[in-house]
Amino acid sequence: MSQQTLKKDLKMRHMTMISLGGVIGAGLFVGSGAVIQTAGPASVISYALAGLLVILVMRMLGEMAVAKPTLGSFAAYARTALGDWAGFIVGWLYWYFWVIVVAVEATAGAKTLENWLLPGVPLWVLTVILLFLLTLTNLISVRSYGEFEYWFASIKVAAIILFIIVGALYVLGLWPHAHMDFSNLTKHGGFAPFGVVALFASVTTLIFSFFGSEIVTIAASESAEPRQAVARATNSVIWRVLVFYIGSIFLIVTILPWNDKAAMVSPYVSALRVIGIPGAAWIMNLVVLTAVLSCLNSGLYTASRMLFALADSGDAPKALVATNERGVPVRAILFCMLVGYLSVAMDYLSPNTVFLFLLNSSGAVGLFIYLLIAVSELRMRRQLEKTEPDSLRVRMWAYPFLTWLSILAMAAVIISMAFTASDRSQLILSLVSVVILLILYAIKRTAQGKSNQQAA
Repeated sequence: MSQQTLKKDLKMRHMTMISLGGVIGAGLFVGSGAVIQTAGPASVISYALAGLLVILVMRMLGEMAVAKPTLGSFAAYARTALGDWAGFIVGWLYWYFWVIVVAVEATAGAKTLENWLLPGVPLWVLTVILLFLLTLTNLISVRSYGEFEYWFASIKVAAIILFIIVGALYVLGLWPHAHMDFSNLTKHGGFAPFGVVALFASVTTLIFSFFGSEIVTIAASESAEPRQAVARATNSVIWRVLVFYIGSIFLIVTILPWNDKAAMVSPYVSALRVIGIPGAAWIMNLVVLTAVLSCLNSGLYTASRMLFALADSGDAPKALVATNERGVPVRAILFCMLVGYLSVAMDYLSPNTVFLFLLNSSGAVGLFIYLLIAVSELRMRRQLEKTEPDSLRVRMWAYPFLTWLSILAMAAVIISMAFTASDRSQLILSLVSVVILLILYAIKRTAQGKSNQQAA
């Protein structure tokens, strides 16, 4: 392992599908039912508000990534705009979030396989196998990761587009034996049965559903055309949110009564059954498994690349910077896999204590990262306008007004978590994670200062 550079083997088609697939997680197909039950048909507005915030954050990130495509993406931008402490905090928080997601998704994939195809195989065996197989795809080459993600994302995108087409035909009465009917939007207690408060409360949960849209900016450091790929992803995020999330959720609440608890356990399967699609459960199990494997694949990739970037900037052991002859950061990937296995072990050995702590302590991390991205853009934009105005090929809309609005909105969401019983523990434990990282950064700075004095 003599090299210390990543290979630029991701093609434009890989980057396109990474950006498309990043916004479609298993949470859309399975978790949307819980959101609909807490807000009713008005959950469409909740998805729109959360989606709008993510669109604004992605625009800000796109502006910085197109101007300065760099290893570590937003962790590097936080470092440039706010200081070393911000790069340290953002990088480690992002890594921490994804290694926990790796354990969650490996377990979710194993449960799907157990319930669907392999009922006799122990759950932990399936979890270990899935994590091992997806680690292999990452170890082979970045091109291998890109190919797997290309096909995983293609299946997810095709599934959601076909659902929207079929669902729209059914709702408009253009499907066999169907007639135009929008009554489910209002007849079960109204459009917003739990009022406006519930509508906004759901936004907190939904922001985490969109987390992953930013992966394309991490992958840009291994793309031959980073600026074009990020610019395309940034420009297309609007229709991705509108079509994939808002469009499909609108169809769900139109086809199904929002208060049907049984239907909301798996809303997409239930909607396909109402429409009359044979084998609906089998189809959606395949799609959900694909979404889980995609998230697991990207989680390992993203965590390892952020760890590589942290090592490159001196915030993680330098040994993790090494790559093999194929430009793969093997040590970083294996370290992430090891932590993933430990997290999986905690899920089985101590699900209600240690693993619950790990899960909750990473729960609000996405919001903190998005908030720091916005603050970074606010400062970095001013620097770029003074020094490199020509690099601003993608610009944040209505700067600085919309940037400030995004910051205030995210601050409001974080504050609202403190007053929501179900979210409070996630906020507190995520803040504990931030405090621990700040202490570790202070220790690191102190140790560096002493070594510099000794060297002098």
